[in-house]
Amino acid sequence: MKVLRIRALRGPNLWSQHTSIEATVFCSGSENSIDTIPGFEARLRERFPEISLLQPAGHHEAVTMAHVLEFATLGLQVQAGCPVTFSRTVQTPEANTYRVIVGYSEEKVGLLAFELAQALCTSAIDDSAFDLSDALHRLRELNEDIRLGPSTGAIVQAAVARGIPFRRLTEGSLVQFGWGSKQRRIQASESDRTSAVAESIVQDKELTKTLLHAAGIPVPLGREVNDVEDAWIAACEIGVPVVIKPLDSNQGKGVTVNLVTVEQVKAAYMIAAEISDNVLVERYIPGHDYRMLVVGNKLVAAARREPPQVIGDGVQSIYELVEQINRDPMRGEGHVTSLTKIHLDEISIAHLAAQGLTAESIPVKGMRVVLRKNANLSTGGTATDVTDDVHPELAARVIAAAKVVGLDICGVDVVCDNVMSSLEDQGGGVIEVNAAPGLRMHLQPSYGKGRAVGEAIIDYMFPQGENARIPVIAVTGTNGKTTTTRLIANVLQRDQKRIGVTCTDGVYVDEQCMDTGDCSGPKSARNILFHPDVDAAVLETARGGLLREGLGFDRCDVAVVTNIGMGDHLGMAYINTAEELAVVKRIVVQNVAPKTGYAVLNAADPLVASMAEHCPGSVIFFAQDRHHPVLAMHRAQHKRVIYMESSCIVAASETVEHRIPLNEIPLTKNGSINFQIENVMAAIGAGWALGLEWAVIHDGVASFVSNTQTAPGRFNLFNYRNATLIADYGHNPDAIQALVSAIDNIPSKKRSVVISAAGDRRDEDIRQQTRILGDAFDEVVLYQDQCQRGRADGEVLSLLREGLGNAKRTQKVSEIFGEAIAIDAALSNLQDGELCLILVDQVEQSLGQINNRIALG
Repeated sequence: MKVLRIRALRGPNLWSQHTSIEATVFCSGSENSIDTIPGFEARLRERFPEISLLQPAGHHEAVTMAHVLEFATLGLQVQAGCPVTFSRTVQTPEANTYRVIVGYSEEKVGLLAFELAQALCTSAIDDSAFDLSDALHRLRELNEDIRLGPSTGAIVQAAVARGIPFRRLTEGSLVQFGWGSKQRRIQASESDRTSAVAESIVQDKELTKTLLHAAGIPVPLGREVNDVEDAWIAACEIGVPVVIKPLDSNQGKGVTVNLVTVEQVKAAYMIAAEISDNVLVERYIPGHDYRMLVVGNKLVAAARREPPQVIGDGVQSIYELVEQINRDPMRGEGHVTSLTKIHLDEISIAHLAAQGLTAESIPVKGMRVVLRKNANLSTGGTATDVTDDVHPELAARVIAAAKVVGLDICGVDVVCDNVMSSLEDQGGGVIEVNAAPGLRMHLQPSYGKGRAVGEAIIDYMFPQGENARIPVIAVTGTNGKTTTTRLIANVLQRDQKRIGVTCTDGVYVDEQCMDTGDCSGPKSARNILFHPDVDAAVLETARGGLLREGLGFDRCDVAVVTNIGMGDHLGMAYINTAEELAVVKRIVVQNVAPKTGYAVLNAADPLVASMAEHCPGSVIFFAQDRHHPVLAMHRAQHKRVIYMESSCIVAASETVEHRIPLNEIPLTKNGSINFQIENVMAAIGAGWALGLEWAVIHDGVASFVSNTQTAPGRFNLFNYRNATLIADYGHNPDAIQALVSAIDNIPSKKRSVVISAAGDRRDEDIRQQTRILGDAFDEVVLYQDQCQRGRADGEVLSLLREGLGNAKRTQKVSEIFGEAIAIDAALSNLQDGELCLILVDQVEQSLGQINNRIALG
């Protein structure tokens, strides 16, 4: 078995709406059925007993090694605790070659699982060792290391439930919610509106206490100390018992409470001084430790925290009792589980010593031994939910504390006997305010019910009814994608929106070029959706990116499909027919927003029209022929259609009929260019789907001028020496045919064409281009461009000449090496009243050359 290629599909794709690993695998002859490998399945199950059935009941197809690889990759992730359910194996047209697709929740975990699955298969074939325990340990460890923690994960889950898109910006806990100008970000449980000044305040515990005291909020008195001796002096001033803590610590690190003797105070000072150069001594308030979670001026959760402790059984030592507690699967390291393991560290040992105990002491049965004085979950404590018991006056004090320091999301630590009365009535106080509070004690308390704190944070960041999405229009097809994309963007600009555009010409934000080159893939789409100044995104979506990585977004508001034609990269990536190409292109239609979204489809193209049944939203059909059966049926059902009538483009539904005269749409040249009429119809459909006013749509298509700036290489018309010059990027038979049809409407004494072809097209597609041109042009200039894309020198020119073998019109054929030289030669021979079509390859350079030539006259 040999893995030929492996990809991470990071968005909705050909196989699934979820992220997946896709591998192309070659199996040797014997591996096409594992039944031909004696003892293989028994050895496989010996190494991985939990692997799923290799052959579902009732099926009798041969199980290949590719299928085993699929089941093993999926099974290893499942056993490691990853929520993955999707997998599939598909045979390719090539003999013994398969595509194995397996879902993943974390990309690196999915890739490692695939690697380990290969090792498992090899070990079962060779009868060599495979350590399942180590494999699962590696997967679990990697998953725990890179997956979102419980706090951030809860917020993300709440966003997903609201339909708010998200994307991790780092492997840590920095997450973006929403797109474009509606985006917000969090870092763990901090929002992008959490003030850095407020964070700085709460890191200074003495300053925090001063501000709270000034606002009339009960706090323990205390002061900062300089050394061990000063710590005891302060304790005497305040009155024991006291608390000693680092001035700028978090998670309870270095905090020691209920100190009464000079020895205790000095020992606690040394512990705190290891954490921070600044140490605080303050009055110890007896009572329970409570954490109050404030989100946007609301108290949303409260929990009583208990310090880590053991209950003696008269047999086991304290150390053994701790080990017994730590065996609870709910306890782990750090924040990855609801409870944290207890560690008998220096602070715990010192606390035991103060009680006359050591780790080896055996407490009597029923004896409660507290292992440290603070109750933070990060040091092994437990939490009990008390949200419903919090007295309104106590809640008001806690909310006021958050306001005083300026935090929008914070954890307020309170010490008091109970939460059912005010702080003043029971002598309690606020002892600390924390930025980036942990949420797991509220999500999964040790006792009591969990609270929807992730939802509270999302509801604070995004008011109900707001999904943080900007309009997303995805444009795909074979020809016309870029022009349609630019035209839709022009319509949306007339609606006073800042538009992000991705296309084969580059990336644009509010008409400013941000990147150049072919930017029609998912990476460019994501970049647009990241940009904070984008109010709507129009994304050209090419076949290559769909196959390579999937969509760059989870769903779109409008999917536009212009047409499906031959010659658009057919013969690549196992896409050999127009029907197979249509299956790839319809991914955008399948991921239209359910109910609210629209697909705008070319009814005259059967492959495009058939995509309607795969759309989870509504459909707008367009076609020039108003009597086209697909269009007529759709209209009979009182659904939206766009067609031609009396030199107007008509948009009609049960309640609407809007007409736009073709002579008011410059792109169509008074209706003489059929393919541009279809592009305009698609753009009108997109604007209609988005609910734009008709005046805006009308203005958008009427104001669009196709030139080298707005649509470079898309039927750019020039006048050169009273001759008609057309530059176009057409590069497949369907595009060539559309150009010929458009040129038939332009009078000329003589026609010439300059053409090359991309070497990565099929031989037949290259020949077909010049077959079409040979019946429409008097003279053909063939040129060889710089990049032959795998072809030998002169091979493309030879195929182009073969296509002219039976030309009905072409009288003269020239061959030139170099695009610039070919263009110069054609322009030098161009006479008054003639027409020349230049099919450009290097668009920017060639258009620059043409403009310079025209400027020189």
